[in-house]
Amino acid sequence: MSSETSETRTKILAACWALLVNNGDAAVRMSDIAKRAGVSRQAIYLHFKTRTDVLVATTRYIDEVKEVDKRLAPSRTAQSGPARLDAYVKAWGNYIPEIYPVALALLAVIDEDEAAKVAWHNRMQAMREGCEAAVTAIQSDGLLSSKLSVAKATDLLWTQLSVRNWEQLTKVCGWSQKEYLRYMKVQARSVLIDSRNAEAR
Repeated sequence: MSSETSETRTKILAACWALLVNNGDAAVRMSDIAKRAGVSRQAIYLHFKTRTDVLVATTRYIDEVKEVDKRLAPSRTAQSGPARLDAYVKAWGNYIPEIYPVALALLAVIDEDEAAKVAWHNRMQAMREGCEAAVTAIQSDGLLSSKLSVAKATDLLWTQLSVRNWEQLTKVCGWSQKEYLRYMKVQARSVLIDSRNAEAR
């Protein structure tokens, strides 16, 4: 990819990101993105086949700009399952406030906008994989609750760390971000980790 092509692609993604935040929903048209980016609609279609492709690429671009891989490094290099769980909860929990405006934009139209639905589900599936990695690490340590399979434990953690739950606790209930992180770690450990096995070690 030439530097000019890469620059144009970045302009398109940055423009889409700005529109999602400013509009408050994901109902942005290709023409809106083109105008914001200062390129033609044809230029957008040279980089992306569909609007869905643009939205999916934009969510990934946000991850890149926000250095998600760097944020997740402590979790990925943790020396135990519980430590990996704590680090993942911290990394994702602190990321939610930063992506919240874009999350709201996608969620606002997810029922009637297939492109927004695909983009949202794409990123949430990536987040679920992170949850599964933490759960698998706990299982490898022999600490996963005997009441849970890896799949069920992943489902629980994934749901616990949802954007909507963060929204409910911080925006509606008035929890501070510090309180949110503290109790999410406590809850995740209490549900997923077999305390008897943990105490025996």
